[in-house]
Amino acid sequence: MSANGAPKPPVIADVARLAGVSVPTVSRVLTGAARVRPEKEQLVLDAIAKLNYRPSATARALVSRQSRTIAIVAGNTSQYGYAETIRGIEEEARADGYTVTITVVESVDDEVVSRAVDLVRDQSPAGVVVLKFDPPGVATLNHLPHDVPLVAVSGVRVRDVPQAVLDETRAAEALTDHLLELGHRTVHHVRIPPSRREDGRTTGWRRALKRAGVQSPKVFEATWSPESGRAIGREIAGDPEVTAVFCGNDEIAMGVIKGLSDEGRRVPEDVSVVGFDDHPLAAMWSPALTTVRQDFGGLGGRAFELLRHAMRGEDAKRFSSELPELVVRESSGPPPAGRGRS
Repeated sequence: MSANGAPKPPVIADVARLAGVSVPTVSRVLTGAARVRPEKEQLVLDAIAKLNYRPSATARALVSRQSRTIAIVAGNTSQYGYAETIRGIEEEARADGYTVTITVVESVDDEVVSRAVDLVRDQSPAGVVVLKFDPPGVATLNHLPHDVPLVAVSGVRVRDVPQAVLDETRAAEALTDHLLELGHRTVHHVRIPPSRREDGRTTGWRRALKRAGVQSPKVFEATWSPESGRAIGREIAGDPEVTAVFCGNDEIAMGVIKGLSDEGRRVPEDVSVVGFDDHPLAAMWSPALTTVRQDFGGLGGRAFELLRHAMRGEDAKRFSSELPELVVRESSGPPPAGRGRS
């Protein structure tokens, strides 16, 4: 019995004892690594059925000499996109009989990155998924040796690593086009911390403005904190030329709306504000956020699919991309009278 009074689950030694064979014999039956006489194999199978024995991931790894662990490396686990992507990876990995470990890399400092890489290598994983959403993820990907199957998620496509992405650039173009089509002269941009010099959301915003013959205005720099968006909202509230704002994610957009409200500006009557990601609170915010719906869970699932191919030594599929969906709600509308495009 276990400490809480429940019966202990059977282990491989229990199977061997009931079948009247050795533990190595049970292991050979489980793995098929070597031939076992039919009569002994049947004794083992009968014992497994009688005990309802299910080998743990650890036991399978020990008897098969193959790791059943997938390592995920991320610069953050609390942000919505990170958490949902990790969930998608974990669900697919678990369905395939793998356990998942998570290593967080908190900065691009060489010592921090090297320590994280050592932690991953010490796990001897069957494969590694790196969330390349931010500079720590990029730095880790650059430091990881390619002696284990490796997949990158999001960011700019890299040549030598299979990668799953969401096409943020085209989605950002569609979101910016939406605001321009409503009649706004330009669209201001509040950027979240990029993984490199400029990420797809900002690139797509610039492309849409250039295609419309509009010069890109100054970019506002936010942190990951919605409070930074609130400060920017208060700042832009005093500029009557700002009628449309594209924020790098929904949490920052919520902060911007709050900052505008602090200064007596209304959304969307005075300023349209749009976000990105379709956070679970986006539809319930007031006003409900116009945004881009990104399937982060599906992104994680697609990343594991690429990793599965890599672990099998199959190079047929090395890239997976999906276009996020524009979701128009209440926070975007035409500019105030007299401030639109002529």
